[in-house]
Parts: sequence; structure tokens; C-alpha cells
Amino acid sequence: MIELREAGCERGGRSVLEGVTFAVPRGGWTTLIGANGAGKTTLLLAVAGSVAHSGAIAVGGEDPRRMPSSRRARQIAIVWQSPLLPPDMTVAEYVMLGRTPYLGMLGRAGSGDERATREAMRRLDLGRLATRRLGALSGGERQRATLARALAQEAPVLILDEPTSALDVGRQQEALELVGELRSERQLTVLGAMHDLTLAGQYADELALLGEGRLVHHGPPAEVLTPELIATHYRAHVEVVEVGGTPGVLPVRPGVAA
Repeated sequence: MIELREAGCERGGRSVLEGVTFAVPRGGWTTLIGANGAGKTTLLLAVAGSVAHSGAIAVGGEDPRRMPSSRRARQIAIVWQSPLLPPDMTVAEYVMLGRTPYLGMLGRAGSGDERATREAMRRLDLGRLATRRLGALSGGERQRATLARALAQEAPVLILDEPTSALDVGRQQEALELVGELRSERQLTVLGAMHDLTLAGQYADELALLGEGRLVHHGPPAEVLTPELIATHYRAHVEVVEVGGTPGVLPVRPGVAA
């Protein structure tokens, strides 16, 4: 569903991605990991069709940069880490924006659009906030509203840029479990970026470790989340333990026994 072949990007005249090659099959979930500045968000922007790239990037067999904006919006839903939200818009109005690619010439929402909006809000527990202004929400509530808007799009590809960064541990789990459910229901294809290595390893099928704009390692979480790779690319001392069959990453103070 998503394929990158020798993909690269320049920003501000500087190369920030180079030679990245991997694929995400339909219904798969790949999460990008890597230290700050490794190129994770730039890669997501390239797959979303928001920045120019070299090499080849295809979503559903098409270059996202060459898709008409309406078709791209039907193919790719995006949850950015820090989106710009109109402060005076209500939550319900904002989530309904996810239906924009499907509205007719008059821009009127039909019963199907209203159903998709209500269902997205229900699944993110936003019903009681439907009439609340975005500017009055907490950071976690705003992030849930952004995810609900993306789900209302009902696109086959979901891009997640640090989707749980403003959520408490309970809401983090709820949001990621919901994405997992949608994979099963809709064969949703997910490409994300996360700092929390344990959560990344628990939910993604595969991890893609970026270092200084290059793909360092790509594979199942158990292959990528090793103390050696984390020490090299994060400069962190960690212990990797098994948590429910997936790797859990625990920081360890240097010189202190785990």
C-alpha cells in the first residue's frame, strides 16, 4: 500500500533523508523511530505528498504529489503532532471537516457524513465535548479531536505523527487500541512516528529505525529494539525486556545495575 524506493528529501537546501527503501503492505502498521532530527516527520510529510522528494514514493500505486488534492484526501488521513486548530470551531464542526473530500458541489453534509462524524466522536469519547470550542480543550482533548477528524475521513491509509504525545497513559492505550481495531475492520494501513519505544513495539508490525536521515534497520520490533541499536542511535542506556510477547524498553542509569 505504501512503498518507498531510494526516497530522499531536502529541506532548506540540506539533505534530511537519503536512500530510504521499505514498504508497508495493505493492513500493515509500520512505525518510524529514531532520535530527534533523524528525519521521521520529513518522511511522513513526503508520504503525505506535502514535500518534494527524490526517488520514488507510492501510496496505492500512485505518487501522492501527483494525486489531485481531493483524491489524496480520500486516500490518506493524517494526524500531525501539533496541528493548527481554529479556536472558535466546535469539536463536532472540526471532526466533520474530515468529510470534506466527500461533499458535493454545494458542500452540504449528507446522512453518511453525519454518521461517520458521530461514529468517530463516539469511538474517541468526544460526544460530551461536541459543542465545546477547540480553544477551550486540553492538549489531550485536542489530540483526540484531531484523531477523530482523521478517522471520519475513512481513508485507507492513516499517517500518525506522535499521536499519543499529549495523552495520559489510559488515553494512549485507548487511542492505539482503536487504531488496531480499525486495521481489522477496514484493512487500514498505518504509518506512524513515535518516541515511546515500548508502545511502538507493542502495536506496530514492523519498526523502521532512522538515523541521520538514513534507514538504519527495518523489521519486527524484537529485531530493531535492541540495547545495542538504541545505544548507538539514541545514546541511551536501556534494558530490553519482554512485555506480553513484545519488547519493552527500560532506561537504565549509567553505572547502575538493571
